[in-house]
Amino acid sequence: MQYLHTMIRVLDLDAALHFFCDLLGLVEIRRRDHEGGRFTLVFLATGPGEPTIELTHNWDQEEPYGGGRNFGHLAYAVEDIYALCAHLAANGVTIHRPPREGRMAFVRSPDGISVELLQRGDALPPQEPWASAPSVGSW
Repeated sequence: MQYLHTMIRVLDLDAALHFFCDLLGLVEIRRRDHEGGRFTLVFLATGPGEPTIELTHNWDQEEPYGGGRNFGHLAYAVEDIYALCAHLAANGVTIHRPPREGRMAFVRSPDGISVELLQRGDALPPQEPWASAPSVGSW
């Protein structure tokens, strides 16, 4: 596995960038505006090639996030998403968002931290039991 990023939701993107970049010294690695979803993703790191923090700014959010909604998830690239999900499930871990399309799954740590698993490289061809598995709970 390879650690990819940690995502946090921010209410005020400029204030967050000031804190993380101007005050802490992180640098903006890349930015993506998503018009259709009305959000911006900004990836920050200590330098090129380093793990990133993903700041997610939902354009229409007016109130501060509560109840831990400002923290999103940890993300890891994995060699075989199906094999890892099968291993986790066999060991009692609930696959909250199964890898239906061979690309992405979500599980939770024992403390409820959401963990995103992403297939390294191209998505694997859909396969059962994952292709028809429903999402369970929140992720």
